Amino acid sequence: MKRMNLGAVIALVLCAGAALAQNVVVKGKTVYTMAGAVIADGVVVIKDGKIAAVGKAVEVAMPEGVKVIEAAVVTPGLIDARGTVGVSGLYNTRHDSDQLERSAPIQPELRAIDAYNPLDRLVDWVRSFGITTVHTGHAPGELISGQTIVVKTTGKTVDEALVLSPAMVAATIGPGSIESGNKAPGTRGKQVAMLREELIKAKEYAAKRKAAAEAKAKGAESATEEKKDEEGGGKGKGDSADRNLRLEMLADVLDGKLPLTVTVNRSQDIESALRVQKEFGFKLILDMAAESYLLADQLKAAGVPVILHPSMYRAVGETENLSFETASKLKKAGVLFAIESGYESYVPKTRVVLFEAALAAANGLKFEDALASITIDAAKIIGVDRRVGSLEVGKDGDLALYDGDPFEYTTHCVGTVIDGKVVWEGKR
Repeated sequence: MKRMNLGAVIALVLCAGAALAQNVVVKGKTVYTMAGAVIADGVVVIKDGKIAAVGKAVEVAMPEGVKVIEAAVVTPGLIDARGTVGVSGLYNTRHDSDQLERSAPIQPELRAIDAYNPLDRLVDWVRSFGITTVHTGHAPGELISGQTIVVKTTGKTVDEALVLSPAMVAATIGPGSIESGNKAPGTRGKQVAMLREELIKAKEYAAKRKAAAEAKAKGAESATEEKKDEEGGGKGKGDSADRNLRLEMLADVLDGKLPLTVTVNRSQDIESALRVQKEFGFKLILDMAAESYLLADQLKAAGVPVILHPSMYRAVGETENLSFETASKLKKAGVLFAIESGYESYVPKTRVVLFEAALAAANGLKFEDALASITIDAAKIIGVDRRVGSLEVGKDGDLALYDGDPFEYTTHCVGTVIDGKVVWEGKR
């Protein structure tokens, strides 16, 4: 964009007087927009929480009275594509551990929005590294453990933080959700059988409710039945008395309204997830997927993205064959992936995706591809790329500021901006 045009844009979007205090200009020696070329000596202009302009500093007529923040490196706000932050807390105690309900193996009706605590100090902690958006919710550990949500790492209430709810339904195939003793599921075969059975029930449930709704709309139900429905005494096929929250959520999965994210690690479990997806046709997203590099071509052909395990996850049990090079191998195969913080049952119950992506960048993944795995590619997979993930006009004003290469150990996050507000300022 030419200097005059960009200056004109800024002149139009920035107001005078008191309104200027609500606007922010961020200057960076290097700006990674994740939507085009890297900008040297760049500027990002934010108005009313949205990005109003992005360009070179020499092309920007700087408005007076606007707060200006400077940093060596500016990136989009980082995105944690899967974790349990805010549902599991900082202290690893019973009162802040709502990420996993153990009373039943199949519980898609559990809403993450009812468990998320925006005031947990773990949310503050990840924000201090430049993480502005997290996909969080019920953890792996049951065959279907519940729902997930996408939130910003700010806000005093869930409503203030919320970006998307529900985001996905979370399932687990493999040792993580196998029960001991005589409880089901006790084997992989039983896991898949139970999952298929529940999906079949959801399909039949949705068909019955649709048929009942269509019949009612056409006036096929008798006046007596309608009256009973209005009075709350009827139990016709389509009325609220027949609602099943569990089957409703799975029906939404089958209808394509929500993805099913399946935590798997062994290649045999990945294959099972692919078979179930092929049978029922829902949108599948793999979570963790330690051995996904063995099936990269199949994942590409099926169009299944991967929310990849933290690079430094412990290589034990079903993750014993994980590799630092999995991210680069998935990239080479053309598989869309993001890197997650995941879930670990120890304090502080989360990893930092900035560090996990850095290790992937040190093991075959190009710098910008590693950054994409915790910005724009993560946003695409979790379904919020229209709002976040890159620095583009009209998107949310979420930025991460660093005093050097973000993937260098000695670099510090010196600022985190969410919706145009500075929510974290580190030491400079």
